Amino acid sequence: MALSHKTRKRLALLLLVVWLPLYIMAAVSLVNWLDRPPILVELLVYVGLGFLWALPFKAIFKGTGQPDPAAKPKD
Repeated sequence: MALSHKTRKRLALLLLVVWLPLYIMAAVSLVNWLDRPPILVELLVYVGLGFLWALPFKAIFKGTGQPDPAAKPKD
């Protein structure tokens, strides 16, 4: 079942406001658990985790900045 444009926008906002801060806290906890690795390793972990969080949600974020294609055009 395809999500409507309005639902995708709301879900994207929920992900950014709730999920992303929780994911950031988990990523920082992971790096702290590694007992302060060298700065290059730490940077690679943060870049990798920063990229990986959005992959499962790519379909939700796609097109959310565009106008609703099902909406009636305004005259």
